Amino acid sequence: MKKRNFLPLFVTQLLNAFNDNLYKNAMVLFVVYQVYSSAEAEAQFSAIASGLFILPFFILSALAGQLADMRDKAKIIRWVKGAEIVIMACGATGLYLAWRATMIESVAIPLMLVALFAMGIHSTFFGPIKYAILPQHLERDEVLAGTGLVEAGTYIAILAGTILAGWIPIEVAGVVVVVMAVVGFITSQQVPPAPPTEQGQKIDYHVFRSSIALIRNTMKDREVFYAIMAISFFWTIGAVLFIQFPPLAKNVLMASKEVASLFLVTFSIGVAIGSISINALLKGRVSARYGPISVIAMGVFVVMFYFVCKLWAQHVPTELMDVPEFIIQPLAPLVLGTLLLIAISGGMFVVPLYAFLTTKVDAGQAARTVAANNIVNSGAMVVGSLLAAGLSAAGIPLLEQLLLSGAMCLISAWLGAVLYKAEKEAALAAES
Repeated sequence: MKKRNFLPLFVTQLLNAFNDNLYKNAMVLFVVYQVYSSAEAEAQFSAIASGLFILPFFILSALAGQLADMRDKAKIIRWVKGAEIVIMACGATGLYLAWRATMIESVAIPLMLVALFAMGIHSTFFGPIKYAILPQHLERDEVLAGTGLVEAGTYIAILAGTILAGWIPIEVAGVVVVVMAVVGFITSQQVPPAPPTEQGQKIDYHVFRSSIALIRNTMKDREVFYAIMAISFFWTIGAVLFIQFPPLAKNVLMASKEVASLFLVTFSIGVAIGSISINALLKGRVSARYGPISVIAMGVFVVMFYFVCKLWAQHVPTELMDVPEFIIQPLAPLVLGTLLLIAISGGMFVVPLYAFLTTKVDAGQAARTVAANNIVNSGAMVVGSLLAAGLSAAGIPLLEQLLLSGAMCLISAWLGAVLYKAEKEAALAAES
């Protein structure tokens, strides 16, 4: 944390995650709690917002990965952080119009969604660098710890952004996101140079052709292939859960937007704890050893959360509860506790898989490997968003949708087990 080859990057990505989540959650919570009045419309808007943010990852990740491997990563960071100032100014205008109740559905919401889509593009180009720069700036035995810190820092930033989104007025959120974009641009100036390790490579600007080629080339490595598949399925589950949280809080638990924010905060704390814990368990070694058991535990905790919510629904109040009212409810510790355990086990599952992507390939291919992962991840998350929207449109209760997320954890566990088997086989082959 004291090293210049890590600290500026860490702070820059921290501010990036903070701003993403402050803006996205302020927008979603405002629309869910102030604009719409039906669970179906709220869940569908939440799914649309998530899908718009994820879509650029699917389309542009191949180009982002090529740029990150073939150009100076530090320069790209500065470019995208400069663009963030303009994007957040656009989003802040939408938030301001929403606050003034001016042309909410005709101008404010479209403007906010455009800014959200642009932030998805911004994150598409920043994402591969965040992980791929670590093997270039850190020693090999520091990469897992560095990845864990980045992941934990990301979720702490998500925590801070989510808290503010639930508690500060929407007009204040508009000012804060612009200020944080400016601060992030300033810190990005301190990231040390990270020039390409291979010179003279050409960039393919045909996004679909380059995406197919990138995935095909990346998937040749069995360990990388299974790691990407396991991460992608994990984030399909994550997309469904995150889409469900705000409308679930409002319509099932009768909780205010501050309590919905508390749920997301609890989830973020849990992932941060899981990220650090798995590094301690593995003692710095990149391995999927604890992957299957971690995600099975996650599925069990999702089912527990379902039953706790079922019990809660039997004694639901008629008015939305604020945080003090929610906390004193007899089942509140179980609701928050199961959410925390879901997130801890999820963090323990996914963090080593990201370390796989940057340590199992040559340094010159690291960003493109992360980009290939982002393409497959984003496709899976778009499917998760469409699935959540479809289930809501079909009239399936939000609470029952939780059971689907729990069942999907079994497939993630199988993928984790297959990855660990491939890891052991590769280790034996290397020894012989």
